[in-house]
Amino acid sequence: MSVLIVIPARFASTRYPGKPLVALTGATGEKRTLIERSWRAGRAVQGVDRVVVATDDERIKDAAESFGAEVVMTSVDCANGTERCAEALVNAGLEAELVVNFQGDAPLTPSWFVADLIAAMQTAPEMDVATPVLRCDHATLASFRADRQAGRVGGTTAVFGTSNEALYFSKEVIPYSDQAALEAQVPVFHHVGVYAFRRAALLAYPDLPVGTLERLEGLEQLRFLENGHRVKCVEVDARGRIFWELNNPTDVPLIEAELQKDLA
Repeated sequence: MSVLIVIPARFASTRYPGKPLVALTGATGEKRTLIERSWRAGRAVQGVDRVVVATDDERIKDAAESFGAEVVMTSVDCANGTERCAEALVNAGLEAELVVNFQGDAPLTPSWFVADLIAAMQTAPEMDVATPVLRCDHATLASFRADRQAGRVGGTTAVFGTSNEALYFSKEVIPYSDQAALEAQVPVFHHVGVYAFRRAALLAYPDLPVGTLERLEGLEQLRFLENGHRVKCVEVDARGRIFWELNNPTDVPLIEAELQKDLA
């Protein structure tokens, strides 16, 4: 199965404009931009034939090409990363049976998360999309709940059936569980924002109607569920790794600390 990684990156982030070009210091003191570190993380995944950066901004294009990345230009009208990945396929005539949306602001994403997605899609031909989920520990669950009580979004959670087929994704902490349930294994799963798509499903995505749930939650993957596409949740193991995304300037020192720890 041919596999392509597309890394969507845009300059006009609402919370952190220009963040793909922010410099992050690694273990040996070297500075590399966020987009370069995400590209390197994507290239570390085993079993991938090609990695491209998809952007709407010439500054990101120039930076990515300077460190050797292949770049596909897309429009400024893409509503989310999945639409940008789909447009990149069309604009550049990219061929692959499986396309992975690897987030451009998540350089800490473990390579085995993506490898697990690829393996899952190879063994489940009936699934259109696969995405990683990670069982919360008690500390993470407490953090998610504290964020919601304070009016913040601390993470996205996922619920799925016995076949691991997604039922719903939410920025709320679901499913509900009382204190007795929490004394055992936590029943809440954190959704990790990486996706593997069948080519046909990805190309169909931009033309699918945006439903009420996607608008309310602001979660792009709900468009698949609302339109009858099957999404497989693949449980992964973090192996002690932390994989924050870079959403705000305050995330920079946290990610740099992990980069330095991981590369030391």
